[in-house]
Amino acid sequence: MKNVLSTKKGIIGVGAIIGVLASLLQFWGNPANMGICVACFVRDITGALGLHRAGVVQYMRPEIIGFVLGSFIAAYAFKEFKSRLGSAPIVRFILGFFAMIGALIFLGCPWRAILRLAGGDLNSIFGLLGLTGGIWIGTIFLEKGYNLGSSHKTYTSVALIFPIIMLGMLIIMLFNPAVADESKSGVLFYSIEGPGSMRAPLLISLGIGLVIGVLAQRSRFCTMGAIRDLILFKQTHLLVGSVSMAITAFVMNLILGQFNPGFANQPVAHTMHIWNFGGMVLAGLAFTLAGGCPGRQLFLSGEGDGDAAVFVIGMVVGAGFAHNFGLASSGAGATAAGITALYIGLLSCGLIGFTMKENM
Repeated sequence: MKNVLSTKKGIIGVGAIIGVLASLLQFWGNPANMGICVACFVRDITGALGLHRAGVVQYMRPEIIGFVLGSFIAAYAFKEFKSRLGSAPIVRFILGFFAMIGALIFLGCPWRAILRLAGGDLNSIFGLLGLTGGIWIGTIFLEKGYNLGSSHKTYTSVALIFPIIMLGMLIIMLFNPAVADESKSGVLFYSIEGPGSMRAPLLISLGIGLVIGVLAQRSRFCTMGAIRDLILFKQTHLLVGSVSMAITAFVMNLILGQFNPGFANQPVAHTMHIWNFGGMVLAGLAFTLAGGCPGRQLFLSGEGDGDAAVFVIGMVVGAGFAHNFGLASSGAGATAAGITALYIGLLSCGLIGFTMKENM
């Protein structure tokens, strides 16, 4: 049976659905211009587990759980669930770590950069330019022979670990829901103010996450891959999905009264343009060297890719470091520690790109 969602029309439809659902999630309670942000939501989950103590960004985001479980369901149903691992797991971990550092300097992943622009946040233009620049640098390494090694088949139990972890997190959340008195929420941490306290109803968030997980797995939706394929192969197949996402989110924001154009006073954003640009250069480079944006890494982990799961775990640790050591930006802008971490990340990713390549 032909996979309709993997066609150009199919991926345009998937992008449109994601754009609509992201705007609706914002309307139903998620943070402004953050209906869906993979990096921010992974950061919130990290806080919910107590791995960082930034009280304003702690919540077990059901959307992320839905992404993985939805991808797992789709892959299993269409016989695409394959247990596989590659090489250089510590490198994938480090790439995930620095991808998160870069994203939290900008305050968003590629998905949120698109959604911020669709909501009128013009600061995201610099983030998108930085993302493109980072991916362009990554493609130079790819052309020079950069390769982390091919994946190989492994035990089914290995591929099931990450979906089981996500299912376990959902169960923990159901037994430890948020209550009015934060001290009685059980083992999880819940924000009572700030972005972490802004959330759509649990079942709606989980349902939308599952739907997007299924659609993205079938369509191979990837924001990083869209720019990479345009640069390397002059292909627009994935790009039209991202453009569709931006357009439909923009239209929905107009309809819902969520479009507020400008640079100043944008939600969960700052106007230090050089660091908006630089943070996403680092994130884009790390995504390219790892082979996918954070959303794509979640979808791959759901379909049995152990390498993608290691990258996501690196993102979790990166989020913990970013907030425990003052690396993450805020509305006031980037921090001195964050800027230092940006330089270290660029140097580290550059060394990975230069040294891990096959002779052409």
